[in-house]
Amino acid sequence: MYRIITRTELNPTVTQMEILAPLVAKKAKPGQFIILRVDEEGERIPLTVAGINPEQGTVTIIFQIVGATTEKLNRKREGDFLQDFVGPLGVATHTAGVKKVCVVGGGVGCAIALPVAQEFHRLGAEVTSIIGFRSRDLLILEDDFAACSDRLAVMTDDGSYGRHGNVTVPLKELLEAGERFDLILAIGPLVMMKYVTLTAKPFGVPVTVSMNPIMIDGTGMCGCCRLTLHREGKNVTKFACVDGPDFNGYEVDFDEAMSRARMYGEFERRAREEACNLFRKEI
Repeated sequence: MYRIITRTELNPTVTQMEILAPLVAKKAKPGQFIILRVDEEGERIPLTVAGINPEQGTVTIIFQIVGATTEKLNRKREGDFLQDFVGPLGVATHTAGVKKVCVVGGGVGCAIALPVAQEFHRLGAEVTSIIGFRSRDLLILEDDFAACSDRLAVMTDDGSYGRHGNVTVPLKELLEAGERFDLILAIGPLVMMKYVTLTAKPFGVPVTVSMNPIMIDGTGMCGCCRLTLHREGKNVTKFACVDGPDFNGYEVDFDEAMSRARMYGEFERRAREEACNLFRKEI
């Protein structure tokens, strides 16, 4: 079993935990993910690695409370244990040779974008970070991004903090002003990644997006995390768990991915309500 070393509430719906998992911490790289189970009867859920400390043997995860499992996970406290914590899985983000990068994070996706931005910074790349949230109350990791970025733009949909607007606003401004990035890396809601890709397309800048579709086994056997890529005039099926989670943004069929992501939304909502009701009865 895997002990929770620290637990921090980043905002009302997002929690950060450090998990003691020395073997995972020894091998994990930015962009990879783990699959965990809260208890013996729990479902398997994927979470992207948000940080590693090989010396202390810990792996940081950041999650948003959206369903029954994340509700149960959020009830765990420092010193409690998780049943399973398997990884690292997936392919690490490609960082070699990138000298100038724009990292775009949206909402809880910023937790995934941060370690990648930190790795680019460590390798000596010039890092521009753009992070966006619905409102100030949901802001996370601003100081961490500031520490690893040469430039940082913070956006809020309602204008309650930073600049008013979504992440494509400063991105388009930079590109129109003549900035030429080696790579734009977008991580966040599917619709955000779609429009970051569309914004970059007229300028011909490579775009990598991090996909987090429905996933069960994490080995490519179940097929639940399949994605359709449009490649060289053909539709190609890939699996996020073994071929990703990073993909060429220009190839991803975002509309199909968004349609599939909505399939279990109502089920997740009802499952979380049931978990909350059970918790109230317990206390």
